Amino acid sequence: MSATAFSSVKLPAHLVEQARQAAQPMRRSVASQIEYWATLGQIVEHTGLSVQEARSAIEQYEAAAARTAALAAPTSVDALTARLLAAQTRGTLAQRVREVVLENQAKAATPVASH
Repeated sequence: MSATAFSSVKLPAHLVEQARQAAQPMRRSVASQIEYWATLGQIVEHTGLSVQEARSAIEQYEAAAARTAALAAPTSVDALTARLLAAQTRGTLAQRVREVVLENQAKAATPVASH
């Protein structure tokens, strides 16, 4: 079993409070919430997507992975982060992000029929 190295950083109190509030409904710790935000931010920055597009792509990617591989949900933020980084390395996350963007663009270009 490998130990995860931790480092301490100083964060603005208002950011920690925002993380505390956001973490409660998701049953995350404050540290896990900030780590989640950082991971999401890395993906957004790397791909140039909006936060909503990145969140949607991650959710859809995770749902598809769970369905096809019948994998249990990650038991920790570290496990989720590892899966996302592995998917990013394999290119499957980037591919899914591209698919979601194309799907959204197609939906936006398709006129909605009124009833």
